[in-house]
Amino acid sequence: MTGSLNANAGPRYRHNADESAPYETITLDKLTPILGAEISGIDLSQPLSNRQQDEIHRALAENLVIFFRDQHISQDQHLAFGRLFGELHTHPAAPSEPGKPELMIIHADKDSPRANGEGWHTDVSCDLEPPMGSILYIKKCPPKGGDTLFASMYAAYEALSDRMKTYLDGLTAVHDGESVYRGLYKNYNVVDKPEYPRAIHPVVRTHPVTGKKALYVNRGFTRSLVGLPRDESDAILRYLYEHMENPLFQCRFRWQENSIAFWDNRCVQHRAMWDYWPHTRSGNRVTVAGDKPY
Repeated sequence: MTGSLNANAGPRYRHNADESAPYETITLDKLTPILGAEISGIDLSQPLSNRQQDEIHRALAENLVIFFRDQHISQDQHLAFGRLFGELHTHPAAPSEPGKPELMIIHADKDSPRANGEGWHTDVSCDLEPPMGSILYIKKCPPKGGDTLFASMYAAYEALSDRMKTYLDGLTAVHDGESVYRGLYKNYNVVDKPEYPRAIHPVVRTHPVTGKKALYVNRGFTRSLVGLPRDESDAILRYLYEHMENPLFQCRFRWQENSIAFWDNRCVQHRAMWDYWPHTRSGNRVTVAGDKPY
């Protein structure tokens, strides 16, 4: 069957969920066995205890992307929540709220020429030290549509054949922001910078917290595999993109107003659906700084 990961011996990817201890201060409802969980029993507008912070960190590590509903937070509270996870990252191109360069504007309406994140990608993977995570707070959303899809790059890597894993071991890839960002935000009257980030990262990265391996190439920013002929590079990347976009590795989040999604860019890709024209989808994103992939 084309595009499946099944074989006569059963599925090629078999997910074994860790039998972890129960949470004490939050409640989790998993979206799929592989990734994604809605968290309840917590109000992000209030100061979080050390135990609550620890359990949110743990929930992110175990579920890769976590969601909060019915949250009413200010811009400063949004920024403060992000800082619980590290220094904040400033986007190299996108518009931000006045006086708050770390608070990115996410907005699409009937007059927009494009919407943020329409293709599969990892946020700003062209940076030398790409973001660790992104925290998106949607305050206005369409009555239907506008979902965000997330995909586990742990699962995508694990489902590869042993021969492909061996082939990819040690390979690096060029991630380039120039072709993505130049002119992208002209409808916001953003003036282009003289240059945009460009970096070389491993095709397979090791997560610094979990120690797991994850695929780290994406359609948005990856341009070529270093040291390979162009046709071979294009063919391998095309295979990896098609492989990692298998629905088996995905969860899908239906937004409601005042919802928050927090995803780990080190092991997750995402794609926002712009299927809600002429309605409006609007909010802010705070991005947590990361480190150099290895």
